[in-house]
Amino acid sequence: MNELLQHALSVFLGFFAIMNPIANTAVFVGLTEGKELTEQKRIAFKALLISFIVVLAFAVLGKSIFHLFGITLPAFRITGGILVFIIGYQMLHGESSKMHKSRDNDDADIAVSPLAVPILAGPGTIATAMNFAAGGGWASIIITIAAFASLCIITFLCFIFGQKINKLIGASGLSIITRLMGLILAVIGTQMLITGISGAVTFFSK
Repeated sequence: MNELLQHALSVFLGFFAIMNPIANTAVFVGLTEGKELTEQKRIAFKALLISFIVVLAFAVLGKSIFHLFGITLPAFRITGGILVFIIGYQMLHGESSKMHKSRDNDDADIAVSPLAVPILAGPGTIATAMNFAAGGGWASIIITIAAFASLCIITFLCFIFGQKINKLIGASGLSIITRLMGLILAVIGTQMLITGISGAVTFFSK
């Protein structure tokens, strides 16, 4: 039971670090500035719903995707570890990850892009979800989905009270939080990389 709780906490913190609800709240406020509260709620709900569906699909179908493309779990963990580490490294230097930015500047639905993809459900989030879900059976998948769902609820609340949160934390506080989340992500990426290399050595030594 303690191992399950510890694993659930690790999954939640991993998602929390890579989604960084506080920093993304500043992005959401900027994108929805001037819109009515009801419209902001609609955008926030739609963006988080799409993000949840994307992560759910990759968490459940992760192993099937591996088999379909002939990908081994160690190979994915090595690649995912590098990806997550790069995002963490950029955040550690006070930068927003380039993988969480969109080049689209048109008037398309911002709930879909850039909010849902790539800001909320970007490559790092998907890699993290697949890594946690693929490590075990249905228990790991359920824990991964539940952790992401709870984080979606927290993020929704942060978005709705975004302006108040931004005023309370300020630019300096936001910078500190971003760097701390970057450090956590860098460590998670390194651990994924170590686990992947260890698994690859075991796989090829058989």
